[in-house]
Parts: sequence; structure tokens; C-alpha cells
Amino acid sequence: MSRKRMTYRQAVEAAGIAAALDGLDWAIAGTPPLGLDLEGSDIDIVCAAFDGAAFAGRLWRAFRGFEGFSLRQWSGGSRAVIAGFRHAGWPFEIFGEPRRLNEQAGWRHFEVERRLLRLGGEQFRARVMAARESGLKTEPAFAAVLGIEGDAYRAMLDIADLDDAGLERLAEVALIS
Repeated sequence: MSRKRMTYRQAVEAAGIAAALDGLDWAIAGTPPLGLDLEGSDIDIVCAAFDGAAFAGRLWRAFRGFEGFSLRQWSGGSRAVIAGFRHAGWPFEIFGEPRRLNEQAGWRHFEVERRLLRLGGEQFRARVMAARESGLKTEPAFAAVLGIEGDAYRAMLDIADLDDAGLERLAEVALIS
């Protein structure tokens, strides 16, 4: 995006994410790596963080000086720890949960979306992007294009375990409807 001086990968490097999260299982997720980011889209970092207090301390030490830094912890559920800040023209959200990465909803959403975009081709990608540009968040945009009603976040988790052939069929049906 032209307003940003750096790509999302450059911004991740400039923010020192790898050094700050060294030793943890983490990955970049969200719309920038999918090529579906819009003005204001953030860079999502998901982490397996089994010790919430230690993870919060690590985030505090690494990012407290960044613009708009915030740190919070969910009071229920997995008691995930979330940090937010801005750097290099990008908003960041770092999400740590006491679960393996491949078990986290955010990562599973990202993976099924990446697979759908690969399997559905450019026309499918264009439809998802049009839904995003109309104001829908990522999961609701995918659900709308796929014709899935109800809770889009749950629906994306429900299809995440389909094999490539099953996801390709969903994308094909979406393109002919």
C-alpha cells in the first residue's frame, strides 16, 4: 500500500519481532500475508505462550516504547495476552495463547483462508477482496463469498479441516453462484 513506507515483512523486521519472540513458536497471520489488507489493516502475530505472565513481561520489555502500546489479558477462556502498537506505518497485534499454534483459532482461520485463496484462484481472491472493500472483516468476507450464513468465525473453523478437494469444491460453487 502506497501510504506505508515498508512492506509488512520489513515492518516485522524493523519492529524486532523475531528477537522479542525468540524461543517461542510464533507466526505472522492476518490479511497482509494473504494479500487482502486494506487501509488500516494490522499485522497479526500469533504465539504459543504457555506462561501468560512471562509472555506479558516479554512484550512489555520489547514494545512498551512503541507508539500506542497497549497490553491486556482476557479475563476468561484461554486468558490470552494481547499487545498492540504501531510501528513503521503499520498497526501490530501480538496474540499469545497457552495453546500450540496449530490449535489456535486465529492461526486456523489464516491457514484455511490461505488454502482457499490458493485453490480458488484469482477470481475467488477478487470476490473476497471486493467483500472486504465493502466493509466486511476477513472471516465474514470469506463466509459471504462462500455463501455461508451464521457465525463466520465458527464457520471458518468448521471448514478448516476439509482437505484441498473439499475446499476447492466450496470455492468452485461460490464462483458459479
